[in-house]
Amino acid sequence: MSDTPFGFGLPPEEPEDGDEGKKKDPTGGGQGSGGPANPFGFGPGAGGDNPFAAMFGSMNPNDLGAAFQQLGQMLSYEGGPVNWDMAKQIARQTVSQGTTDGSKDASVGPAERTSVDEALRLADLWLDGVTSMPSGSVTTVAWSRAEWVEASLPAWQQLVDPVAERVGLAMGDVLPEEMQAMAGPLIGMMRSMGGAMFGQQIGQAVGVLAGEVVGSTDIGLPLAPAGKAALLPLNVERFGKDLSVPQDEVRLYLALREAAHQRLFAHVPWLRSHLFGAVEAYARGIKVDTSKLEDVVGQFDPSQPEQLQDALQQGMFQPEDTPEQKASLARLETALALVEGWVDAVVHEAAKSRLTSADALRETMRRRRASGGPAEQTFATLIGLQLRPRRLRDASRLWASLTDARGVDGRDGLWEHPDMLPTAQDLDDPDGFVHHEQLDFSELDKMLGEAAEGGTREPSAEDRGEDGAGDDGPRTDGKDDDGR
Repeated sequence: MSDTPFGFGLPPEEPEDGDEGKKKDPTGGGQGSGGPANPFGFGPGAGGDNPFAAMFGSMNPNDLGAAFQQLGQMLSYEGGPVNWDMAKQIARQTVSQGTTDGSKDASVGPAERTSVDEALRLADLWLDGVTSMPSGSVTTVAWSRAEWVEASLPAWQQLVDPVAERVGLAMGDVLPEEMQAMAGPLIGMMRSMGGAMFGQQIGQAVGVLAGEVVGSTDIGLPLAPAGKAALLPLNVERFGKDLSVPQDEVRLYLALREAAHQRLFAHVPWLRSHLFGAVEAYARGIKVDTSKLEDVVGQFDPSQPEQLQDALQQGMFQPEDTPEQKASLARLETALALVEGWVDAVVHEAAKSRLTSADALRETMRRRRASGGPAEQTFATLIGLQLRPRRLRDASRLWASLTDARGVDGRDGLWEHPDMLPTAQDLDDPDGFVHHEQLDFSELDKMLGEAAEGGTREPSAEDRGEDGAGDDGPRTDGKDDDGR
């Protein structure tokens, strides 16, 4: 896995299906041959999974006008670091093309909406007995894939913009200041192309992910509006297709996971900003290989915009190898592992005595993560971080052990402040964290309360060092103990 953020596709790997994988790319281009993909549909290698090729059509003469119109829109873009209009358009087009197994998006019918609503409400009832956090779902919704794209894009924008902005600024700062005025149009073109390329990749990734996700929290981040628990009936059915598990149980288990995520994000107010803040800290550490970018600027041919894409594909952006950069990555990885581990432990506790297939469904979800599922792959592509599946299992064991040792309230109380949560080192030694001596905050509160009262009350005999033994009480005759 490459560490390259916005690497415009994962690095070349052997296809899982051997020769069949190579047949998917008959041109010899793209990842199958180790060469960079051509996302613009120009020249050899166009087509296939290329969203721009889908946008421009087969590039026959009748399509050239539309193609150049789209290119003009790309070059005239003057918005933020990501062309989100393009991202949305490509995501929706990717969804409309369907998944690789031929599954096509469809509107959600009344019966499916009822089934989702009932499953999410029942899931909330079951969770009441295994967590001290109340329900975090204000409404329940059943989404099509296209509706998931629409609802999740604002969260993707918050997640991705800091990284793209840092890269975009670097692209404009390559030339010396005195030359930037002369090269203004070229810099503007580069930024427009950068925004378009970011939009292209993100739209492609989100569109593919829409064909896989079963709810709004599959990547461990809240992608839906607050308080809105969601399931995608089409993907839920696809998820359980080959599991030999009743569809009702599959839906209910996935509803438990969605509802558990909703509780955590609703009642841990600092958690969302903690996670997104780690991404922003990561973005601040991105540096650009300016020498490589300068070469690209000097040789850039506007008639061949894929040259810039190829240069970006070759690892121009690399995370700085600094303590701050490593800390931001570790912070994000650990926090996501703790979120997923808590959900895994809580859902299993709620489901194990009620669903006969609870163990099988739990293992299926874990293997989905361990095999580099779509959520992890998309996350790795967008910000250069792959969530290690081993951390999820470690975190789940730690939360389960905490439940046994401290009870539900003691376990969930750790979410009150980020400093109270287990660290990456604690995930390596969960027993050490679970059984280390706990501070008795009730005694501390009592001491602080007494200290506050001490400034206003009369000192007692004990405070004056008198034990009161044999004391007949204070004299009332105005004389001391000697009678004077």
